[in-house]
Amino acid sequence: MSKLTKNQKTFADKIEAGKAYTLSEAANLVKEITFTKFDASVDIDMRLGVDPRKANQMVRGVVSLPNGTGKQVRVLCLCTSDQEAAATEAGADYVGLDEYIEKIKGGWTDVDVIITMPSCMGKIGALGRVLGPRGLMPNPKSGTVTMDVAKAVREVKQGKIDFKVDKTGIVHASIGKVSFDAQKIKENAQEFINTIIKLKPATAKGTYIKSIYLSSTMSKGVKVDPKSVE
Repeated sequence: MSKLTKNQKTFADKIEAGKAYTLSEAANLVKEITFTKFDASVDIDMRLGVDPRKANQMVRGVVSLPNGTGKQVRVLCLCTSDQEAAATEAGADYVGLDEYIEKIKGGWTDVDVIITMPSCMGKIGALGRVLGPRGLMPNPKSGTVTMDVAKAVREVKQGKIDFKVDKTGIVHASIGKVSFDAQKIKENAQEFINTIIKLKPATAKGTYIKSIYLSSTMSKGVKVDPKSVE
C-alpha cells in the first residue's frame, strides 16, 4: 500500500469521510486543504433533481457575486460606434465590431465574455460555430445581448457570472479564490445557491438540491449539507 503524502494526510485528517458540513465549515475547510503555489479558484458543484433533456426543466441564469470572482475577466464588446466610448469607459478590454468579427472568423477567441447589442446579432450569428463550443456566444438570457452594453460590461467586471445545468444535472461555477477570506467565500456560495433555488422549475419533482460540494482547483471536494443553506 502506497504511503500518503503530507498533503494527502492533511486532507484525510481534516475531512471526515461521509460527513456533510455547513457552508461556513466548508468555506474554511477549502482554504485549509489547498496547497497550490498559485491562487486557486474556489468552485461549487450542485447536483439537481432535474432532467435537462426537458426544456421545462432547464436551469440556467446569471448571478452577481457580492465579492466578485477574483479573476481578471477579459471582455469583448461588439457594438455600434456610438457605444464604443461608453463600453471602453465601463472597462471592456476590446471594443469594436467588424474588425473583431473578422478576427473571430480567423480563429481568435482570446476573451472570457462577449457582450453585444440586439442590432449587432445579425452579424454575430454567423460566428456560432466558433463561439458556441467555447461558451462565448452572446445570449439575452445571460444578459450579454443588451441595449445597455456599458452596464453589462461593468456587471461582468464586478463579478457577474452565468451558469447552466449540464446534461448530467450538475451546475458548476467558479465563485472566488482561495485567497478570499472564508466569509467572502461563504457569501458568494450562498448567493449562488439562493439563485439556483429561485430558479427551481415548477415541473421538477422530488428532491431539488441533491448535493453540494465546494472545492478548489486541486483539492478534494467538501460536501455541504443542503439543509444548512435552504
